[in-house]
Formats: sequence, structure tokens, C-alpha cells
Amino acid sequence: MRVLLVCILLTAPLFLAAQGAPLPVNEEGYDLMQRLYIKYGTEGFTAPAADLNLRPASRGDLVRLAKTYEALHGDEMSKAERYRLQRFFDNNNEWLSLPTFEATDDADRAPFYIGDSFALASVQSPLYRRSRKPIVNTFYKTPAHLLAYDRKDFYLRLNPVLDLRYGQLQNDEQSYLYNKRGVRLRAGIDDRFFLHFEILDTQFGAPDYLRNYFRRVGSLPGAGLVKDELTIESFNIVRGYDFLNGAGYLSADLTQHVGIRLGYGQHFIGSGERSLFLSDFSNNYPFLEINWRIWKFHYRNIFAELTDGPQTVPGGNTLYPKKYLAAHYLSLNIGKRLSVGLFEAVVLNREKGFDLAYLNPIILYRTVEGSLGSPDNVVIGLTASYRLPLRTEVYGQFILDEFVFSELFIKRDGWWANKWAYQIGARHVDAFGVDQLDLVVERNTARPYIYSHDGPSSYTHFAMPLAHPLGANFTENLVGLDYRPLPRLHLSGRAYLIEQGEGIDSTVVGENLNQSSDLREMTYGNEIGQGIGYTNTILQLRAGYEIRPNLWLEAEYFRRSKNSERDERDLETTLLNVGVRWNVTRRREAF
Repeated sequence: MRVLLVCILLTAPLFLAAQGAPLPVNEEGYDLMQRLYIKYGTEGFTAPAADLNLRPASRGDLVRLAKTYEALHGDEMSKAERYRLQRFFDNNNEWLSLPTFEATDDADRAPFYIGDSFALASVQSPLYRRSRKPIVNTFYKTPAHLLAYDRKDFYLRLNPVLDLRYGQLQNDEQSYLYNKRGVRLRAGIDDRFFLHFEILDTQFGAPDYLRNYFRRVGSLPGAGLVKDELTIESFNIVRGYDFLNGAGYLSADLTQHVGIRLGYGQHFIGSGERSLFLSDFSNNYPFLEINWRIWKFHYRNIFAELTDGPQTVPGGNTLYPKKYLAAHYLSLNIGKRLSVGLFEAVVLNREKGFDLAYLNPIILYRTVEGSLGSPDNVVIGLTASYRLPLRTEVYGQFILDEFVFSELFIKRDGWWANKWAYQIGARHVDAFGVDQLDLVVERNTARPYIYSHDGPSSYTHFAMPLAHPLGANFTENLVGLDYRPLPRLHLSGRAYLIEQGEGIDSTVVGENLNQSSDLREMTYGNEIGQGIGYTNTILQLRAGYEIRPNLWLEAEYFRRSKNSERDERDLETTLLNVGVRWNVTRRREAF
């Protein structure tokens, strides 16, 4: 079966299609498009059928949407907003020949179907900027790209990646160091095939709470196999981590409504700061993605291979057991303000490989599971977002793992298998009438044992949650702001208040997704926060100044205060660091 699946994955690009080159999950641009949508809506044009909160999204769709907002509202935009918009055009300048969305436009078409040789035609766009003084007449001919090459049936963008930070940790045995270096490349061939590739090497002197996390699960957020013997005396790094990671996608476009993407990377589903469906917290994974876009619908299938582990730090050449993810997500735009979505996913573990019954892109997984009599982990979820007047959007998610109506609504006695989680949040732009001051509030709550399973089919990858970083058995409230008082200056802040219950030794209370739910302490009387309770207060403040396109000087203050019912589990972390970031977006690792 595994050989057959590999053959399908390798040959799929030959007979299916994807809607253009994707903007990876962690790249800048999504926050800008989200802000512009909340502020201006979609009055006067037909919005793309693509769900732009389903990441990675098409660069072509995003550029067309940005050009539409520039055409309709450019005269009323502030200097800072126009600066951000031009930076987005610079970063994605191969798509600038695509037209704006119109009132009667067929917005479900793949972007490349608007016209052939779009990358070469983009050079003639008034939004396409050239550098005044390219380096040796070859490098940085455009402001945002080390190397930009456009021909009739081929384009290429190449950039270096750097994220270097150094700082001090209060009352810690070591200093803080983050050193990421690498390269990113993307290309298009024949206006039909699109490639994105990156390779990144990282050395990390982590704060104490991340070191504790690694000791517990053997993994770090956003990383795969990790070497943990790194010592750098000159920077006072006693126990650091070294890891090599990469990502890549191959998209093949054939039709205007159906597409495919074969890659190694991540997905994120939702409008929020967190996601209860799929997030970018864990490591990259190999996947096959199919997109169906027609009328107001966007339907995405994801088939992925996951790693069941590690639970301990590997020694030598270790091949961890594999498991598999199959997921569907269907979104629908209703009118100009409402978007709803339906999500389902199954994690399965088979010694002989992927179960081909789950390759069906349409049938509900509960029906497949019933026909197979399988012990797989199936979750289903609903999501919605609504754009209110006064520059505000409300959004939410609800996900269900197990459910028995009588246990939840009649007996209401805390049955362990009533496993659900929800998210509710709101975003407001230009708060208090202040340009570029954006606010977000969000609440996430998860019952004990959700995402876990009675076997190896937990909703995890490399022992880390595929959805919310906290796993289960928690309540989280967060407040955030982003402010750009000057076009190049970005100030941001996030405050988190977390309440969660933890197990101890062999006591399983439902927060650790890697523990089998068969080992639960009790069948009834389960409630959110059970076990050894703690509160965790996190404050994260950042300031960044862009000295040239995509090159940022930054400073950060981070404070994390965990107060547990058991004093030995208390942990205070205070970090102050400065750094430089080039062609990469920083991850938020607050949990």
C-alpha cells in the first residue's frame, strides 16, 4: 500500500492542478490582507473563491486582492498603509500583471488563467519597482529580491534568510541565542508549474520553559530532529539546540478550478491567532494537497505523513513510526460579510501504510471508519467569521472529537469522551480612530482528552500538537495589538492568561496528547483544568524597524510566569533580546 501511495504522490502533478504558487504559512502578507478586508470589505467587486484564511494561499489571489484594494481605496489610504501595500507588491512582483477583481469577474479561476506569460508582463506594471543601483548589474535589480529573473515561460526569485538574536535571561544558567540562516527560492515554469524551496540551519540557546518542553517530549516547536548537545562558550550557551529544516512545494496548474500541490511544509486553518484545526506549531510534514474552487466554494483535501514521536531524544539513526493524516475543509462565502467552513480529519496508524479508503476526497470519514471497523482518531469542526460594521470582524471555531448527546446534555456528569474545544475572537482595525492601531481578543477552551486517542493515533506530529500548542484541558484568553506609527516602524504586544491542569507520573488527566486516553484516571467527573492546576501569564512586546526591504532591526521583551498548585512546578522566565531579521517572519512561541 505504501508503494502505491508513493506512486500516486509522484505522478499526481502530471494530471491535476493547483491554483498558483502558494504564500507559505509563516510569510508576511496575510496580516495585511486580513486588515484590508476588515477595513474595506468586498463591496464593488467579486471576492476570490479562495479562502484566504486557509494557508498556504495563492500568491496570485492575494496580489489581485491587494491591487483591487489599491484601485478602489488607494486615495483614502494612509502613508503607512500604502507603504505596506507597496512592500507586498515588491515581495510578490511576478504577479503584478494580473487584473483587479471586478463586480462580474469569474473570481474562482486560478490566477494564471487570467493570461499567459504573466511574470514577464508584470515587468511592465506601474507597480513593478526597480532598484536605482543594482549590485554589479545583477543582484537586487528589484528592491525585495537578491535575484529576480523574468522570461516568457520562466521566472525565478532567490533570497537569503537570516534571523539572528541575542539576549539575556534573568536568573538562568545561560544566555539567549537564536541563529537561523538559509536560502529561499521560488520559480514558475510555463505558467503552469510552480516551485517553492527553502533550507534553514538553526542554532538555538532556548529559554528555560522551552528546554523543559524538550526534556518532556523530545521536540521543539517548528523543528524536527534536534541535536541538543550544542555548547557555545563565547555566547554563554550551556545547553543549546542545533537543527536543520527545510520546506518545499511543487504546484502544477492544469485547469482553472481544480488543483494539486505536493510538498513538505505546514498548514494553518482559521482567522485567529491560534487554530483548533491545523496550526504551524509542530514540524513540517510531507503532504499531498488538492484544491477545488468553484463559485463561492473552496474545498481542500490534505493527505499527510506524520511522525509518531519522539518521546525521547534519539540516538544514532532512528526511524520513528509513521502515522497518517487525511483532512477535508470546505468553506463557503455567504454574501459580502459571512464565511463558514466545515472541517474533518482522521489520524490513522497502520503498520502496512496508508489505508486507501481514506483517499476518497468526498465521503465523510465517520462513514469510512465505520465500514473499516478501524481504531482511528476522527475529529470534525465548524468555523465562521463575520465582518461587522465599524472595521470589526468576529470569528470562531468549534471542534468535536467524541460526542454522546445524553452524556453531555442530560446526565452532564463529566463523561471523559465528551471531547470538544472552541474558539471565539474579534479583530478591530484603526482602533479609537488611530490609523494602523489594530486590536485582537481571543478565547480558546479545550476539554480534557480531546485530540488524544486510545492508541498511537493521537492528533500530533513529532509528539507536538497539530492544533493548539497547549494540547487539551485548558482555557486561554489573549489580547493583542499591532501599531505602526511610522511606515517602517512596527510595535506589537500580546498578553496571554492561561489556565490548565497537568498530570503527574502515571496519572493521566487529559492535557498530554501523547498519553493514551485508556490510561485516564476516571471515566466520569472530568472537567477543564483537572489535575495539578496552574495559571500562566505571558507578556510579549516587540519593536521592529525596517531599514531596507525585508531587513528588520528588532527588540523584544518577554515575560512568562507560571504559578502551579505545586511549588516545584513554578517557573519564571524573563527575556530581553535584540536582533536582525532578513526575509523571514518570526514565529510566536508563547504557550
